[in-house]
Amino acid sequence: MRIRHVKGAEEAVAADPFVIQNPAEHAGKWKTEIFKSKAPLYLEVGMGMGSFIRRLSFLHPEISYLGFEINTTVLYKAMRRYEAELEEAGRKADPEGSNLRFIRSDARFLGEYFSEKEVDRIYLNFSDPWPKDKNANKRLTSPQFLKLYDRILQPDGVIEFKTDNRGLFDYSVETLPAGGWKILQITYDLHRDPEMNEGNVMTEYEAKFSAKGNPIFKLIAGR
Repeated sequence: MRIRHVKGAEEAVAADPFVIQNPAEHAGKWKTEIFKSKAPLYLEVGMGMGSFIRRLSFLHPEISYLGFEINTTVLYKAMRRYEAELEEAGRKADPEGSNLRFIRSDARFLGEYFSEKEVDRIYLNFSDPWPKDKNANKRLTSPQFLKLYDRILQPDGVIEFKTDNRGLFDYSVETLPAGGWKILQITYDLHRDPEMNEGNVMTEYEAKFSAKGNPIFKLIAGR
């Protein structure tokens, strides 16, 4: 879906205190320098409008969250919605005391932004399926990305992956074990699976696709 560019989004994102402008400088120091907390660090790669991670940040103040998005206009809309939600909740739209930050960048640079074993959980929600074989290495569950996750995740850290794309899901079910990962839980119809759907927070795409009757696929993987 084509996103209409918002005039001034680049400048707003560059100046917003919730957006980390120089993420590589904080590698190994996210908990001490940015969040000033020993809380677990959870990362969503490709957060879109951010409804999933914004909701989680309110539900779980004991967790520190980072939303990763490459599209500037999409990130601009996500941060504006989050700041409005903070004010609606009677909180200042100020990073001090907030457990959510944003990064505008490509997922290829994850290895530069985080030190080894710095992240506790990674969310991959409705990632671009890149259906053509020649683009397989761009899929966020491709071997090259799995190696990045393996480096930055804690030994007991996990990947949570949701999609409505059966082709991408089947591909991921193959690449994860081949890359040394173990699929801990899996479902081919999340919203009809009482165990895995318990506490599920939906993304914008998830709500849209589910309303059309599309099954949602989910897996959780660790090492």
